Amino acid sequence: MPVKLRLQRHGKKGKPFYWLVAADSRSKRDGRYLEKLGTYNPNTNPATVNIKIDEAVNWLEKGAQPTDTARTLLSYKGAMLKHHLNGGVRKGALTQEEADKKFAAWLEEKEAKIQARKDGLSKEQAEAKAKRLAAEKAASEKRLADAAAVEADAEEVAANEEAPAAEESTTEEAPSVQETTSVNVEEATTEENTVEIKEEVTSEEENTSEAKAQTEAEVEKTEEPATAEAKEKTTEESDATEAEEEKSE
Repeated sequence: MPVKLRLQRHGKKGKPFYWLVAADSRSKRDGRYLEKLGTYNPNTNPATVNIKIDEAVNWLEKGAQPTDTARTLLSYKGAMLKHHLNGGVRKGALTQEEADKKFAAWLEEKEAKIQARKDGLSKEQAEAKAKRLAAEKAASEKRLADAAAVEADAEEVAANEEAPAAEESTTEEAPSVQETTSVNVEEATTEENTVEIKEEVTSEEENTSEAKAQTEAEVEKTEEPATAEAKEKTTEESDATEAEEEKSE
């Protein structure tokens, strides 16, 4: 029975998660398997790979053939290197201790590379975050500056609108002052005219009173001789009547 080391797909849509399994090559991809050897999560950066190295090496030594992706993952975790070192030990090219030392040194170097990669990614993420924050801060400052400029323009426009209104109000108030002064002048002139008219009336009344007095005096002068003449006439008539009475007797 030919055995293959391959990936089984798990996880949800858009976020796949894989198992590394040893399965019959004739079975379906996601069907039955002989042994689960590890997991592979490509959703993280860097990708998360967990493999049981000894079990994977055991299947490789039994003749199991890995797929291309499975071989890459096995090389990434050192399973292929350990399989190669075990072959050298079997051939007598090196001892087991030397093979273990070489494998431990490779693992340390690999872990250092992975850690440097993680640090570089975290640094890049921090720099990207700082740039994003700086861009957001610049955008917010620009937005505030634009808002302040708009407010200043609005205030300037309002001031420009208020200035003509104030000028119009002053121009409107000026005629009112002139009108009040003209009204006062007219009132003063009317008062002066009334005073003059009153003075003329009083002078006319005085003139009329003087004229009346003169006429009365003249009338008295004219009446006095007339009355005297009338009295004389009446006395003469009375004397004549008395004389006639005596004659008649």
